[in-house]
Amino acid sequence: RCHDHKFDPLTSRDYYALAGVFASTQLDDRPLLPDDEAAIVRKAVEQVAALEAQLKPIKDKTSAKAQELKAKIQNVKAGTPHFDAPWVNIVKEASIHVKPNGSDATRLEYQDHQPRDLPIFRRGNPSNPGELVPRGFPVLFSDSEKPLSFQQGSGRLELADALLTESQGLTARVFVNRIWLEHFGQGLVRTPSNFGQQGERPTHPELLEWLAGEFVRRGWDIKWLHQEIVLSAAYRQSSGFDETGHQHDPENRLLWRMNRRRLSVEMWRDAMLAVAGNLENQVGGSAVALDTAANHRRTIYAKVARRELDPMLRMFDFPEPTAHSPKRVPTTTPLQQLYVLNGPFLKTQAERLSQQLPQDSPRKQIAFCYRRLFAREPNSKEVALGQSYLDVDENATRSPNIATPRWAMYLHALLGLNEFLYID
Repeated sequence: RCHDHKFDPLTSRDYYALAGVFASTQLDDRPLLPDDEAAIVRKAVEQVAALEAQLKPIKDKTSAKAQELKAKIQNVKAGTPHFDAPWVNIVKEASIHVKPNGSDATRLEYQDHQPRDLPIFRRGNPSNPGELVPRGFPVLFSDSEKPLSFQQGSGRLELADALLTESQGLTARVFVNRIWLEHFGQGLVRTPSNFGQQGERPTHPELLEWLAGEFVRRGWDIKWLHQEIVLSAAYRQSSGFDETGHQHDPENRLLWRMNRRRLSVEMWRDAMLAVAGNLENQVGGSAVALDTAANHRRTIYAKVARRELDPMLRMFDFPEPTAHSPKRVPTTTPLQQLYVLNGPFLKTQAERLSQQLPQDSPRKQIAFCYRRLFAREPNSKEVALGQSYLDVDENATRSPNIATPRWAMYLHALLGLNEFLYID
């Protein structure tokens, strides 16, 4: 914005050519409803906001005035169909202009249906505009010194097309690297958002080029890409330690073993719901708060508030919603362990799973738990430990009562094991 990039071949002209595309775009919040219904909901939301503003300064929330305002708020909500409909951003064709606001400040102003090009602001100062730059794609990706320019509306559609057809394979490499990162815990390029001079070099450049090329040739088939990776010999390795490999490549850059990976909070929560038989597979719909007891949907449908992140997400390394986050940085904290031990979510899943145990011998019931949670059979020590904790006769052919708090506590302990949280 202020000068040409210091390390990569990107100029101020390139920046303002791309910035012009987004300066010609306005995002507007509205309910996800037809226009006539959305207008009614928007008006009701404004009424509720006005009433809540009157209620806020009243210190005694039990006073007659406060109760009257609360009743009015409830009446507006109850009398407005679809008041709780989700709100979304819609894109409008509009150009943003920087206008003076006093002697030492500026303000932003939108003008509808008027896409525009931006000038180069000298040293990033909007009060010192320079040459006008047409909206377009960085000259870095052009075969000539003349960059690809965008002429249709704001240029969003042309930019999307250029990312796929004019980026000389960069988009495909970045995409393939992100998919690889999710499967292996590290990308072929370990700086997934920086493929420039300051980013790391690919550990396997030929592999990255081949995967990106095949990905494009197969019509950007994401299913093919996942299948190609998970069926590879590299992916099917265990994370077991090998002294020789560690001596030659301690960071495992050459993939002589699989990286041991911790599940993201979304995967971990979904896995617990799945083994407990509570996971709802409904596709689509509005976001639901995670702290809602009846929320058994996949965590991808969790409500994410930018300024007030859900405590479970925040505790388990969900990225800051207002910032760019190319990859998760896992942490281990005492609060996480306290949540596992005392959190109601794990307790609920353990109780639900205890109700699904087969009417069989304690040994077979313990084996059922291990198969369900860890996809393996328990060893003799694990069986003996389970029988001891459950206080059952190891020779019994049928468990007398599986609907006991002890079984739920046992399953709670298994859900909290690292083996459930980590992929080996």
